[in-house]
Amino acid sequence: MSDLMVSLSTLGNFGLYFGISLIFLIAFRFIFPLVTPYKEWELIKSGNVAAAIGMGGSFIGYALAVGSAISNSQNVLDFAVWGVVALVSQVIAYLIIRIIFLPKISERIERDEVSAGVILASIAIAVGLLNAACMTY
Repeated sequence: MSDLMVSLSTLGNFGLYFGISLIFLIAFRFIFPLVTPYKEWELIKSGNVAAAIGMGGSFIGYALAVGSAISNSQNVLDFAVWGVVALVSQVIAYLIIRIIFLPKISERIERDEVSAGVILASIAIAVGLLNAACMTY
């Protein structure tokens, strides 16, 4: 029984970190679309598969980085700082991809070109993995 109590003693920390993580994901849902020239959620609601894939990959990439921030943080404040750094990193990476490497990606997403959604999602996940790896210290 004591092993169970020891395990349950950290439930408060789990709730705190998980709750903050959900707040970060909700914030990402509203902040990330501000840098895209198209309206993801309207496109997704209308059945645009490319937008759904791209946004889904962005969420996964960000969640990977937030997960690493949780695993490597010293405390809640440290986690919160690195969660914000992860968000800024994902946004900057998207802008670099859109402006330098794939300048027509936005138009292709709006036209529901699935290949554009897949490459955008793949890049977002790759950036999230790199972001997560860089958060180890």
